[in-house]
Amino acid sequence: MRRKHLMPFGAHVDGAQTRFRLWAPAAARVDLVATIDGREHDRQMPRNPGGWFEATLPAPPGSRYAYRIDGGLVVPDPASRCNPDDVHGRSEVVDPDAYEWKDAQWQGRPWEEAVVYELHVGTFTPEGTFEAAVRRFDELVEVGVTALELMPIADFPGSRNWGYDGVLLFAPDSTYGRPDDLKRLVDAAHARGLMVLLDVVYNHFGPDGNYLHAYAPQFFNARHQTPWGAAINFDGEQSDVVRRYFVHNALYWLEEFHFDGLRLDAVHAIADDSRPDIVDELATTVRAHFGERRRVHLVLENDRNQASRLARVDGRPRLATAQWNDDLHHALHVVVTGEDDGYYSDYADRPVERFARALAEGFVYQGEPSAFRGGESRGERSDHLAPTAFVDFAQNHDQVGNRALGERLTTFADPRALRAAAACMLLAPSVPLLFMGEEFGATTPFLFFCAFEGELAEAVTQGRRNEFTGFARFRDPAARERIPDPVAASTFLASKLDWRQRDANAGREWLDLYRSCLAVRRERIVPLIPSIERGGSHAELGERAFIVSWPLRGGGQLMLLANFADSSVPLPARPSATLLFATDVATLDGIGELPSRAAMVWLER
Repeated sequence: MRRKHLMPFGAHVDGAQTRFRLWAPAAARVDLVATIDGREHDRQMPRNPGGWFEATLPAPPGSRYAYRIDGGLVVPDPASRCNPDDVHGRSEVVDPDAYEWKDAQWQGRPWEEAVVYELHVGTFTPEGTFEAAVRRFDELVEVGVTALELMPIADFPGSRNWGYDGVLLFAPDSTYGRPDDLKRLVDAAHARGLMVLLDVVYNHFGPDGNYLHAYAPQFFNARHQTPWGAAINFDGEQSDVVRRYFVHNALYWLEEFHFDGLRLDAVHAIADDSRPDIVDELATTVRAHFGERRRVHLVLENDRNQASRLARVDGRPRLATAQWNDDLHHALHVVVTGEDDGYYSDYADRPVERFARALAEGFVYQGEPSAFRGGESRGERSDHLAPTAFVDFAQNHDQVGNRALGERLTTFADPRALRAAAACMLLAPSVPLLFMGEEFGATTPFLFFCAFEGELAEAVTQGRRNEFTGFARFRDPAARERIPDPVAASTFLASKLDWRQRDANAGREWLDLYRSCLAVRRERIVPLIPSIERGGSHAELGERAFIVSWPLRGGGQLMLLANFADSSVPLPARPSATLLFATDVATLDGIGELPSRAAMVWLER
């Protein structure tokens, strides 16, 4: 089986000919420069209505090409499928039909089966490649992972980056491998029953290697200002082409690379006053394109807590499948660490109760004022939504990597409280997400890193350190100088997982917890999820203990109990409940108490 997504721009191979199309409305002239079979070709591209330039050449796959703007600047293709020499180099003609897929029978998996594993390709293995990542997939399946989520892979400047500075959004970064290597990764995952989701960034382009301003300034709208400058133009003049570029990008990854879904980064940072806005248009187009043929999942990061984007129709997502639940993470983090800096302050007054609300209802902030945001109301009511509309996590790339020293929870949180919180996250009916290495208690940091050069590099280094001036431990400039330099290769290397920790005693203990929880989830909880139609209820069992209950259609309930206090608390009556899991079973029998820093799950029919 072969797969190709057809789009109105870029290089399209059609037999012996390749069509090249570029939208350059601000250019008077565009020349195609190409190396074909070792010979240089230079051809003026006729200008068509609407600012489009188009030419056809007998350029076979492997040919290198670029566009010369108005006789001067030479730029890569913004729709390049491959840019082997990084973001400033020439693009490469790729024929998607050259790869033969082996997963013809793969139609995806139901969302309620998702156990998501977020990984950064460059630091997941020592080699940092698509090919090397595949060699770890069997271990993830054995733990109970059912879905991978790749941090952004769109071509970024330099040899290392988190991925959120991508500028060539159709080209997998060559540091990780070639497009066919990525396809082999997806093929290998599907062969093991793993879904693969891709993190995509549609709210900005990176600061180095974006040439669109030179020939298509209409790609941006100065009426909306963002942390990255003028916003991407989703609602101004000629925004129809810009919108098509991003909608086609989503379809491209889902169709040509057979990804099972996308995670849309920071949609709250997308400026778009049109209706439908680009997020809704993209989701609607994806749903219509794939219909019932495939299970395709769209996951949002959205600080606005817009429950309306997560609505179901006849049990199926109307737009987005789910949203990353930062509220749950923040409450969980305060519970297990006691930290209350920054946005954690919104959860510090009643962290355990807020954790329980997030487990039961999804969002903590469902329209209430946020003190951290200056008293602005935040969020929409979410207790009517199915639990699977939320992706819950104890750690992810942001929450680890945005710490000054990139520490993971295992290095500074109370270990018993962390085990109990992890069990809550893994055994609630919402979808759990693990950050790479979490399953074996990795202690390697995940730091902020990039490979910018010159003045930009210096600005990023100083900007990173200045971010932490408001934190007591970094008020001293000498302390801030100890924050790892983002552009240093050593910062990137320190962030690579140490897989030897998996086989150490502590690693095996964490693995046992995650395996056990995910086995119970797979065998006992996932079959119940379709009968949990809406959020649950929660009640306190003490100042730092709670019970969350999710009613089951047809009667009964799933119950999760947790105690983060220093002493045990009495258990409520459990006349017909079956214990599915407990983090501390040694003292449960016959005493009717929930031990300190422990969690358990019951099923009552």
